[in-house]
Amino acid sequence: MIDRLLHTPDGVRDTLNDECQKKQSLERELHKVLVSFGYRDLETPTFEFFDVFGREVGTTPSQELYKFFDREGNTLVLRPDFTPSIARAASKYFREEDKAVRLCYQGNTFINGGNYQGHLKETTQMGAELLGDESPEADAELIAMSVELLKKAGLQEFQVSVGHVGFFKSLMKEAGFSEEDEAKIRSLITMKNFFGVEEFLESFSLNEKLKKALIILPEMFGSSEVLNRAESLTDNEEALAAVKRLKEIYELLKIYGVEKYISFDFGMLNKYQYYTGVIFRGYTYGTGDAVVKGGRYDHLLACFGKPSPSIGFAVVVDQLLSALGRQKIAVPVEQGPTLLIYEKKDRTSAMMEANNLRKQGCSVVLMEKKDTMEAYEAYGKRNGFYAVRKFDASDSLAM
Repeated sequence: MIDRLLHTPDGVRDTLNDECQKKQSLERELHKVLVSFGYRDLETPTFEFFDVFGREVGTTPSQELYKFFDREGNTLVLRPDFTPSIARAASKYFREEDKAVRLCYQGNTFINGGNYQGHLKETTQMGAELLGDESPEADAELIAMSVELLKKAGLQEFQVSVGHVGFFKSLMKEAGFSEEDEAKIRSLITMKNFFGVEEFLESFSLNEKLKKALIILPEMFGSSEVLNRAESLTDNEEALAAVKRLKEIYELLKIYGVEKYISFDFGMLNKYQYYTGVIFRGYTYGTGDAVVKGGRYDHLLACFGKPSPSIGFAVVVDQLLSALGRQKIAVPVEQGPTLLIYEKKDRTSAMMEANNLRKQGCSVVLMEKKDTMEAYEAYGKRNGFYAVRKFDASDSLAM
């Protein structure tokens, strides 16, 4: 029974010592980037009413939510995704604001997914939301900021892949697919299942140009050259407008000087149905999933009574930290504490010395000597102490 109590449930884990320090240090550095772009912090509750993440909002499927009830019988949910929570809060506190609102956040999300190896059910995210701005400049700002965040983390080799759900949705509208058929082909395209897409389309009577565009869609990724190729695939005005938007965003990203980190993927489709325009994901080595996920959601805030075009993204801190470790990129951490060992007769002097050092900004742990110094040095090494010293009342310690 005791052994069982020592273990955490599947999908969650403890973080301690060096790993915890690195995570906190990384979060502080990333936050500096968010603030440098003028984003202000917002904290939302860990749990919300079920309807905030309901089917109408287009977020996480109900079976993947952690649900429970309060004493009044309301169904509550641990947040699986920050964006609907931010949308709810912004609709409440900025209802009368007619200019853009920039918000950032940090916290944990909870998804009751399958027990896939390496996939956590509780993850830490940091992100930003730009509300009330429908411009391509807003899209470029968020994408450029995500690049700066990954650079700030220490990554050198990464790509931010950019797509536009409007391209896919316009082709679905033209094809006249049912919701079920659209979900099926969405899944096939997302998995880059070229043959699956072609086989699926055989049972539909589509014009050849539309059929060809859908078959090619999974392989429509790469450099900016793919934008011209996408234009040649269709005469659909909405699809062409999506390509035009991506071209404009790319020109703006050149001004930011981040174009070398940008690629495009027309087959990238997000599971969240609230996305309406540009979407993007950041990838690097050493992790099987994206470390940045974002996109435009122009209709989400209307679900909470404030129609407002918006765009945002989240950095999956756990994935990013894992990638940094596998790429052997050091995360700077603050110097550990000094362990100060004193004899009982020197207790008063040692306590006064420790207090003086703490006032100077030093981190000090006091312990009365009841073992050998070798034992304390081994203890210090195990627990990440910067130094282990024997207190001498006649000396003034300088850390």
